[in-house]
Amino acid sequence: MRIAIVGAGSIGCYVGGKLLAAGGADVIFVGRPRLRDELAAHGLTTRDFDRARTVPAAQLTVVTSAEDPAVAACDVALVCVKSAQTEEVARALARTLRADAIVASLQNGVRNADVLRAALGPRHVLATIVSFNVVSRGEGVFHRAMTGPLILERHADPRARRLVTTLAAAGFPVEERDDLAPDQWTKLVVNLNNAVSALTGAPTRQLLLTPGYRRIIAAVIGEALGVLRAARIEPARLRGIPLAIMPALMRLPTPLVRLVTRAQMRVDPEARSSMWEDLTRGRPTEVDYLNGEIVRLAERAGTAAPLNRRIVSLVHEAEQKGPGSPGLDPRSLWSRLQAP
Repeated sequence: MRIAIVGAGSIGCYVGGKLLAAGGADVIFVGRPRLRDELAAHGLTTRDFDRARTVPAAQLTVVTSAEDPAVAACDVALVCVKSAQTEEVARALARTLRADAIVASLQNGVRNADVLRAALGPRHVLATIVSFNVVSRGEGVFHRAMTGPLILERHADPRARRLVTTLAAAGFPVEERDDLAPDQWTKLVVNLNNAVSALTGAPTRQLLLTPGYRRIIAAVIGEALGVLRAARIEPARLRGIPLAIMPALMRLPTPLVRLVTRAQMRVDPEARSSMWEDLTRGRPTEVDYLNGEIVRLAERAGTAAPLNRRIVSLVHEAEQKGPGSPGLDPRSLWSRLQAP
């Protein structure tokens, strides 16, 4: 297959690098000039828990526009841009891709696939959930720091079927759903902890194993689950566990949390949220499409989400101050979340 990675950041480079290393696809990376120069100097290395594979720079094709002729020839476009850029990229792809191309949204949030569909018309657009975490380590190295599958919206189109086969052959655990919306809401609720990571600078494992951080995550997620109930939205189970019990799990003693986490997934010490990376690099975050989505849903459902609303405000304050995480400790963050 000819696959374009549109918005080649940490997730896009990791997925594209794995596809190239497996030899099952020709991959075009669409990214910023900074990425083009980085990969030209170092090649692209995908690193897992127990192995690393490098694709030499000479085997990489990197362009800086979604309207590049190389993209027009692709069978599939995997959209990996931040949610705020989806509409702009959708318009570019509508002008570029041929009519029978498949487009898959490998993005956070619950609305990106619909935004793509609105711009791309009858072309097949698949919502996709990336359940793992990838950290950019610099010099072309992209490290997967958490286990989890790719979950795709099921579609009968032959190109969609071939995409599933190609991803599986590259070593990705792949699952399919006839209705992906419940899983999208589950992923969004889980991703509410991204802002806690961004505001504190704590890696994922530290968030899970520190009672003060868990208290905050439990409260933020518990509030979100109340909003989903008010809106009559039923989220999917998280790796077999009902999402409703997640706040209670977060309040268990740390040894029990460690056991539950270990049974559910493998978390590398390097795992951090993409929102933390955005803050540290001075880029706009996706907080409006995560915690902000809960705030909007609460307003439509006639209820309130004060903790998530405050999280959104704190992240925007941090964005305005420039590169770097505020580095709040658990007590300070909890205090600021209680402020009017």
